[in-house]
Amino acid sequence: MSAPHGSRLVVYVALVGNLGIAIAKFIAAGISGSSAMLSEGVHSLVDTINEVLLLHGLRRAARRPTPTHPFGYGRELYFWSFIVALLVFSMGAGVSLYEGVQHLRHPQPARSHGLAYAVLAISFVFEGTSWWVALREFRRRKGKLGYFEAFRQSKDPSTFTVLLEDSAALLGLLFAFAGLLGAQWLDMPQLDGVASIGIAAVLAFTAFLLARETKGLLIGEPAHPRVAESLLSIAARDPDVRAANGVLTMQMGPNQVVATLSAEFEDSRTTPQIEACIGRIEAAARQTHPELVALFIKPQTPEVWRARREAMERAAQEN
Repeated sequence: MSAPHGSRLVVYVALVGNLGIAIAKFIAAGISGSSAMLSEGVHSLVDTINEVLLLHGLRRAARRPTPTHPFGYGRELYFWSFIVALLVFSMGAGVSLYEGVQHLRHPQPARSHGLAYAVLAISFVFEGTSWWVALREFRRRKGKLGYFEAFRQSKDPSTFTVLLEDSAALLGLLFAFAGLLGAQWLDMPQLDGVASIGIAAVLAFTAFLLARETKGLLIGEPAHPRVAESLLSIAARDPDVRAANGVLTMQMGPNQVVATLSAEFEDSRTTPQIEACIGRIEAAARQTHPELVALFIKPQTPEVWRARREAMERAAQEN
């Protein structure tokens, strides 16, 4: 299964599950009067909308390059993923916090606890299934990296967004169950509102993580270091290259990378020979890295390359 197909499978599974769960939670909330159940219904509704936006982003990002967008539309997925983070915070966390505070101010005992528990149990099964599909895809891509490192280095927000959302959903279900159970056993309906506030906190933290990672991808992050290392190795093997100085990369989408290569050519080489060398490097690079949408090769001495790298590092320290 290719990466795009794997991403879509994860999102489709989450979409179907969240839509059914949202409907069930709203029905249970209306019958039981549970604040936590209503918050969970809003949570699942927001997740459903998020999956639709992610699918829209995946479809838009897959479009071919055009004269107005010569490097493709890959960053559209990053834009819509950032919108998802904003929705999780504003709608999910905001509504849950409001509902929780209102229930604390005007506590009302819940009704039909059996129905609410049944919906929570069914939701846990569906959310757990979606979470497992997302986790399996994430583990397949992360390789030997740790989970946190893989999350930080991931260039496909659709998979880790669904994984984070489902993780937050499972934790939210536990909060809702604890709030309902505590309110029923201790005869303290305020605990139902406390559970809603807990759900809001989980969603706010999830939104923060999503926004932080997608912001980095949206404004521009380098590709995985192994891409630069591979391009340097390809260039260094060519007999017409005296020195492969360095590579700068930019991730334009989950499977779209732009790279610039600094290289010093042998002084005795003619212009046609240098052009042929560049053609060989580009062909080998695209064969090894099909995600390359553009590779720019600049003739440059190692001294000039090092001076410009040092200038960039100084600027980074000043910022």
